Amino acid sequence: MNLSASDAWALALRHAADAIGLSDPNPRVGCVLAAADGRLIAVGSTQRAGSAHAELMALQAAAGQDLQGATAYVTLEPCAHHGRTPPCCDALVAARVGRVLVALQDPNPLVAGQGIARLRAAGIDVTVLPADDAVTIAARELNIGFLSRMQRGRPWVRLKIAASLDGRTALDNGASQWITGEAARSDGHAFRKRAGAVLTGIGTVLDDDPRLDVRQVETALQPRRVVVDSRLEIPLDARVLQPPGEVLVYVAETGDSSKAAQLADRGVAVIACPGADGKVDLAAMLDDLARRGVNELHVEAGHKLNGSLVRAGLVDEFLVYLAPMLLGSGREMARFGPLEQLADGLRLEFGAVERIGPDLRLIARPPGRAAF
Repeated sequence: MNLSASDAWALALRHAADAIGLSDPNPRVGCVLAAADGRLIAVGSTQRAGSAHAELMALQAAAGQDLQGATAYVTLEPCAHHGRTPPCCDALVAARVGRVLVALQDPNPLVAGQGIARLRAAGIDVTVLPADDAVTIAARELNIGFLSRMQRGRPWVRLKIAASLDGRTALDNGASQWITGEAARSDGHAFRKRAGAVLTGIGTVLDDDPRLDVRQVETALQPRRVVVDSRLEIPLDARVLQPPGEVLVYVAETGDSSKAAQLADRGVAVIACPGADGKVDLAAMLDDLARRGVNELHVEAGHKLNGSLVRAGLVDEFLVYLAPMLLGSGREMARFGPLEQLADGLRLEFGAVERIGPDLRLIARPPGRAAF
């Protein structure tokens, strides 16, 4: 099979996407090895943390073949440091490839151009795609959480909302299951799969008793589940505390120390993160989640916690599913304000609008939010 450059990049991006729900906290990377005549030699994608990176997977798949002068298409700069695996740039040098094309430089301070420099020092021709190239943009989107954690020290925060066309997420009595259809719920699980952690508030735990795990799509890893619970009110039999996956509960005050001890005995981490007015400091919580390796934080919470996140300017992306129904009175998407003038509203830019079954999926971000 002979590949054009565009075909090779499409294949590399497809294999990078295969690392979703698998490689966290490492980035999602794809690698394609092609001979000088364009013949496809091998492909690879990043495996579980501590296992082989995309370049090594491709090189292992090409075992026994002569790679001298071959071209490697890599969606992220090959690593240059000894972590849980050896440097990928050294493996490419040892394989005697002639050219490496890189879609995106790695912002990790342990790499940050060093992989490219070592390849060039070994006489390998390295080309880095421009920032506005479509392949670079796609690679950036695949790793937007990793980039956020490396460059801002916090996860990429995605706020998921399911609402009626008039913006109601529940009736006044709290009933909300189900506003959107089965296809939208499955799509929401695909976004959960992307996340290193899924977060909700104690109000949602008490009202809906969610599990917050990934069920409707296959995944190799379950994201952590995170509960914002200022006064440690979470019931010990809450479904969110049950396997699979790690659970973190952020509190402003530990309150009942015996409950905290019982939770700890079950492997639940209770983390004090006090802020103002007896609430959890949400910004400090994000910093802590980043230190724990969370790249993307998927939020499925109620209107109060949603409003707090919006008010604090902590939401990077709104993932909104709108059902073709009107509910009239009910709970809003996010409670904040009141605002005194329209200019004070949070302006967003739509990134994508798509039909998901009978519902609409909207993705919107504050202007310039991904320009880090």
